[in-house]
Amino acid sequence: MFHVQDSLYIDEREIEFSMIRAQGAGGQNVNKVSSAVHLRFDVRASSLPADIKDALCAMSDHRISKEGVIVIKSQSFRSQDKNRAEAIERLVNMVRAAAKVEKPRRATKPTRASQRRRVQRKVLHGEVKRLRGRVQGE
Repeated sequence: MFHVQDSLYIDEREIEFSMIRAQGAGGQNVNKVSSAVHLRFDVRASSLPADIKDALCAMSDHRISKEGVIVIKSQSFRSQDKNRAEAIERLVNMVRAAAKVEKPRRATKPTRASQRRRVQRKVLHGEVKRLRGRVQGE
């Protein structure tokens, strides 16, 4: 079980790992060892609460397929264990972001003093621009 928030956990049996060869530079290590990790997590078949499932599926992230499967590829480290841990951490961060409740914004009015300061700045700026204009001959 991977801890996400207070009473929210991801069951490790719901996560599927596949080891692949990493891309990029690295010489023989990259060519011989499958150190990169593909993590697959089916959101709709998971034991997460329904509201978090909906929020995850609604996220506009390229790692989430139309079927609701999250695919995370980790190949930053030479160690398979570190790549696996990083992939899990990324998944947990995604679920945390989906579980975060945004509080609604309440519209406020600007104070009278801030309105006055704004108008004064505009008048001053207009005066500076006026002084930059053409000089009138005597």
